[in-house]
Amino acid sequence: MTASIPPSEAIATLWRDAGLPADLLRQLHLSGADPILPSTFAVGTAAQASLGASALAAAALWDLRTGRRQQVGVDMRHALAEFRSERYLRVDGGTAPELWDKIAGTYRCGDGRWVRLHTNFPHHRDGVLHLLGCAHDRDAVQAALGKWEAVAFEQAASDAGLVVAAMRSFEEWDRHPQGAAMLGLPPLTIDRIGEAPPEPLPEAGDQPLSGVRVLDFTRIIAGPVAGRTLAAHGADVLLVTAAHLPAIAPLVIDTGRGKRSCQLDLRDPDDKRALHKLLHRTDVLVQGYRPGGLEARGVGPMAAARARPGIVYVSLSAYGHLGPWADKRGFDSLVQTATGFNHAEGLAAGTDGPRPLPAQVLDHAAGYLLAFGAMAALHRRATVGGSWLVRVSLAQVAQWLRGLGRVEGGLAVPDQQFEDVGDLLETMPSGFGELTAVRHAAQLSETPARWTLPSVPLGTHAAEWAT
Repeated sequence: MTASIPPSEAIATLWRDAGLPADLLRQLHLSGADPILPSTFAVGTAAQASLGASALAAAALWDLRTGRRQQVGVDMRHALAEFRSERYLRVDGGTAPELWDKIAGTYRCGDGRWVRLHTNFPHHRDGVLHLLGCAHDRDAVQAALGKWEAVAFEQAASDAGLVVAAMRSFEEWDRHPQGAAMLGLPPLTIDRIGEAPPEPLPEAGDQPLSGVRVLDFTRIIAGPVAGRTLAAHGADVLLVTAAHLPAIAPLVIDTGRGKRSCQLDLRDPDDKRALHKLLHRTDVLVQGYRPGGLEARGVGPMAAARARPGIVYVSLSAYGHLGPWADKRGFDSLVQTATGFNHAEGLAAGTDGPRPLPAQVLDHAAGYLLAFGAMAALHRRATVGGSWLVRVSLAQVAQWLRGLGRVEGGLAVPDQQFEDVGDLLETMPSGFGELTAVRHAAQLSETPARWTLPSVPLGTHAAEWAT
């Protein structure tokens, strides 16, 4: 195993690549060390580095708008608890609704290889069952997959717009055309996509992002975590969904903290006009729909930069913007499977089959890196102007996590249960009942991160900016 690199070094690399002031790294204080969760990978380092980079970027914006510096602290155990925030969520003292569909998970195919199905959305579940010609039952799915080769089923599902991944080793992923296309890509990229004069941050407000308007076109975990993080630092975050799109209840509740929520159907001309009215006053747009989805509705990065010069457009994908899988749909668990992590953890554990990471690490790390990229781009906008495109993919984050190294003896540590993180939780009212949830793990000495708005049901608010 390759030894893991220090979290401070991981943050310094992210910071340098984003072009932020190097001297601000002295304001960051880290505590804790891997292993904290059972894994041979440096999941604690990934949590502390991605979350710490986003918090330090908020401090950099505070310095830019006020000339005042502050201390930033991140404890690894707390960062990992926030990396599993959906697991620790409680509503009115009871556990949140079930997250996973009953046939989601891994199956051995007829050729002896494994596939992972993601069936949490009804249309993905129904599509898989139609392709297999079987009932909504694990035994029936297993019997049907016994007639398939794993890679062939992965391809057939992809051709049908479904989300399935065949398990690969690291070596197989490196030889795969998509793995080869991504080799050397950093976990996030920040590119100038338009001209605009420098735009200072708003003067009023007591947090780094006070007065910054964020349109949040995201679902599930990674994108919503980015919006939740920006809200924690004071941004006005407006979540945009549509009534016809499926959602997963516990994730809506957990990641909705700090946001307002509206619904717009971009197939409707009136709703599309309402969106463009919002867009003209937007600072940051975060989107996590399938590649090309928003672009087909006239809300791609170049169109947004023309409509609102100076916008920061933040885009999440599963497999990146290069290579033959650039348009492929995917989720954290599938990318873990496809890129080699489930195979490597299974080998380390001595099990016959895949073993997942102990958290949706790719999702959560991507969420904080999206927020970090957004704030780094706002820093550039304020100092040199321009419109900016920030891109993060789950597969890029997987490559970054792999590069952080391995942790000797990591599988021997016990898992963290709800009772083990009680000191990291807070209770608050919401539109769903009383929530118990993980506090934000970043400690900022002058502008404490906080969520001033409760989670609310989708579509609670009007499609307009707060006054």
